[in-house]
Amino acid sequence: MSDKHDDDDKERPDRPKTFEIKIDRTTYKVSEPVLTGAQLRRLPEPDIGPDRDLFEVVPGGSDLKIEADATVEMRNGLRFFTAPAQINPGRA
Repeated sequence: MSDKHDDDDKERPDRPKTFEIKIDRTTYKVSEPVLTGAQLRRLPEPDIGPDRDLFEVVPGGSDLKIEADATVEMRNGLRFFTAPAQINPGRA
């Protein structure tokens, strides 16, 4: 007997049909089980521009930068935030 779960089975009955996620405190409902960083960036209106980076909130850990080609498995309560891609330091 194996404890391994088949992660490729997208039709599992225990998986919700839609997922509620947040990007910059705005809730979005998505039905795809996996989205790329590029797809996530297109959810807000207007899209998240190239001047901002997208991060997944990792409770108790370091937040994870989501690149355009990265894939993210959706789950309810997943949270993302954006931040400036370049931070210009002030003058002394």
